[in-house]
This record gives sequence, structure tokens and C-alpha cells, in this order.
Amino acid sequence: MRNDGGGTMVMEGNSLHKRPNLSSLFQQSEPSLFSVNNSVVVDDVFPNSKSSASLASPRNSNSTTTSGEGSPYLMSPWNQPSPYNKSPWITPSPLENDFGQNGLIGFIVREEGHIYSLAASRDLLYTGSDSRNIRVWKGLKDFSGFKAKSGLVKAIIVLGDRIFTGHQDGKIRVWKVSSTNPSVHKRFGSLPTLKDLIKSSVKPKNYVEVRRKRSVLRIKHFDAVSCLSLNEELGLLYSGSWDKTLKVWRLANSKCLESIDAHDDAINSVVAGFDSLVFTGSADGTVKVWKRELQGKGTQHFLVQVLLRQENAVTALAANQESAVLYCGSSDGLVNFWDREKHLSHGGVLRGHKMAVLCLATAGNLVFSGSADKSICVWRREQGGIHTCLSVLTGHAGPVKCLAVAEDHQTSTKADRKWIVYSGSLDKSVKVWRVSEHAPDLKEIQQGYLNGHAANDDAAMGKR
Repeated sequence: MRNDGGGTMVMEGNSLHKRPNLSSLFQQSEPSLFSVNNSVVVDDVFPNSKSSASLASPRNSNSTTTSGEGSPYLMSPWNQPSPYNKSPWITPSPLENDFGQNGLIGFIVREEGHIYSLAASRDLLYTGSDSRNIRVWKGLKDFSGFKAKSGLVKAIIVLGDRIFTGHQDGKIRVWKVSSTNPSVHKRFGSLPTLKDLIKSSVKPKNYVEVRRKRSVLRIKHFDAVSCLSLNEELGLLYSGSWDKTLKVWRLANSKCLESIDAHDDAINSVVAGFDSLVFTGSADGTVKVWKRELQGKGTQHFLVQVLLRQENAVTALAANQESAVLYCGSSDGLVNFWDREKHLSHGGVLRGHKMAVLCLATAGNLVFSGSADKSICVWRREQGGIHTCLSVLTGHAGPVKCLAVAEDHQTSTKADRKWIVYSGSLDKSVKVWRVSEHAPDLKEIQQGYLNGHAANDDAAMGKR
């Protein structure tokens, strides 16, 4: 470990993350979880929660977020233990051998706020925090940075030389990398543009009435922009907000094409998925599917399906483009998933967290779930849709709020793809992990652990 200057602590090199307590896997059992053929079998019954979705809604917290003890997540119902999970996987283990081939390779700590958003692009990592700073990292070193005037950074999307950031103050800011100096990022504008705001403001029909009996322009978010997603092929950007609306932006001219009253409570996640479908998840407990269809001379997004209705808030979504599977994390610590090959029928539930799932990411055949219980579960989708838990990455001192994944081209092979996983936490740090897609699962790790102990016992008894 060394001080890299500017108040940034950087650690590089191999380091082993904490492993699950394998002995506890024999001593503890969970009715909802059992193994068949080395695979985790998940049930397909939705949880019967008694908690209120409105309690889990971020709208119940003060919109002004501060760092330290003032963080709304410290008192959030998302931080309460899940009634559905007492999983022994979360227990750290003092194992000395990296059976799972998955582990911590570095971390970044900069004392300027909780990490709320991440984006990985080529060899750069962008981090957003409640300090309003967007930092740019290259090789775990502080490469550059830029700062918004207000609003903590809740979402980051990178497209070529443009960076889109969604903020607590309801604004979407656009930044551009300098063509002469890649370390310089300049404010390029915002969504909607000032020109469109002025043009829309002259027509009364462009206003909508919102809470507290005040009216705002329909093309403008009036509450926190909680999530962003990009359909690069269609040139569209989607933004979800705590104001319950989903907005559709055309990147070519920065125009707001649609403003959809999508949910009855805050939108926590939006994903532009496979087949040009768009998925939204909300604190109202629903996951909705939207499709872009021709309408008159243009196009419009229509609601085509509601995948989930529950009392617990939907806190995160992720779509695997390769396998065409949608994953949904909830405030009860569960991850539901749906498979396109089965006409988006419910595939099952992954149970691995004690508290709310706050973020999800997919890569190859892997799924990563970050939680308020400070851990990251690594799942692998096997043939037939069964999911195996490969490992649980632990080490954060606060809730894991965001994830980003990039392929590790230096060590990946066709037989074994490896991924670099970045996890941002409310402990003000970003941890960097290397994860192998073909690592042994927990049962294989368990067997290796027992075989190692048996060999040691035989050696102690003089057996060969």
C-alpha cells in the first residue's frame, strides 16, 4: 500500500477476499436453498413480504443527501436484515487458499464522499459520489476529474467522447472529452437543452402538475435522476427518476422524445435490454416492460407486460444481452430473473443476501449482485437456466451501491474468460476484483477444503 498523492490511498497486487465459512455450510441449512448436481436450485415462488414498498422508497428520505452519518442509507429500511435470508455464505472464512480463483486485486480510497455510481470505458473508470465530483481513474491511479455545481452523481453513462451523468438535483449533465487532451473533460450541455426549455415554456400544454400543487415542464425531471441506460444502436438514452417518469432522449439532437408516467412510485432502475425492450423497476414493487412501436408518423413506447408485482421495492435491474435474461434485485435481498427463450417467464429466485440488493451487473455467463449487507455474490448461469453461486466477495465496510464490469483481456482465454469487477460502496471506496468465469463453485470449493484437511490429517498420522 502507498499514498498516491492528493489524499488517495491505492493498494495494488494480489489479495485474497474473505471466503464463506465452509464448515457452516454443513452445520446450517436453509429451507429455500439446496443443491442438486452442484447447482443452486432456486424456487419460483414470489416472496410474501409484509414490509411496505413505500417505506423502501427513496422518496421517504430527505432529498438533500450528505456524507458520513447523514447518509440516508444508514437509516433506510433497505439496511434492515432480509426476513428471507440467513445464508451461511455471508459468513467470512479465514481460508488461506484461493480455491475459487476469484479475489481482490486492488482498491481506491479517496475521502471525498460515498460512491454512488460507476462506469468502465476502455482503460478508464469513472466514479460519481455525493461530493458532486466525477473522478477518472486509469490503472487505479487518479487520472482526471470534473465537478458539477450541485447534485450528487447517481448515474454515469459513457458513449465515445461523451459522458452523461444523472444527478440528485434532477439534472442530466453532458460532458465531453477534449480532443487535444484526454484528461480534460468540459461541460457540453444538459438534458433538456436550454433552447428546448425556452421553446417548451411558452405553451401551457407542455406543463404537468406535480406534488405540492406546482407545475413543471414535462420534458424536465423535477426529482432525482436515479438511473440512465443507453440503446446505442437506436441512438436513444433512457432516464428514470424519483419523479416516477421514464424519459426518452434522442442523442443526435438532445431532444426529449417522450415523457412516460411509468410508475406509482420512484423509478430506481432502467435497462435498455434485448429485442429493443426497455425494463423499468420501481419502489412501487413492479417491473415493467416497454416496447418502441410505430405511432402515426413517429414512434412511441408502450407498456407490453408487467413482470413483477410485490410489496418490496425493486432496487436494481440488469439484462444479460448474450443469454437474454433479465435480473431484478429487491429490498428483501432477493434476485428474480426472467428468460426471453421462455417468453419472459419467471425463471426463479437467487437467494444469497441478508439485506437489500442495491446493484446488479452481468458479464458473459456471470451475474453480480451487490447488497446493503456489504457483500457481492457471483453467480454463473448454467445450461438449462440453473444458477450456481461461485463465490461471495466481501471486504467493504459499507453497503455496495454500484458495480461495473470489464473483460480482463490480459488474462482471458477462450476456455476461461476473466472479468475485472469494480464495486463502489458507501464506505467511500472502490474495490477491484478479478473473477474467473470457470472458477469452481461453492460445492467444489467445499470439497477441496475438506480434501485438504483430510490430507493434513493423514500426514499427521504418518499415512501416505
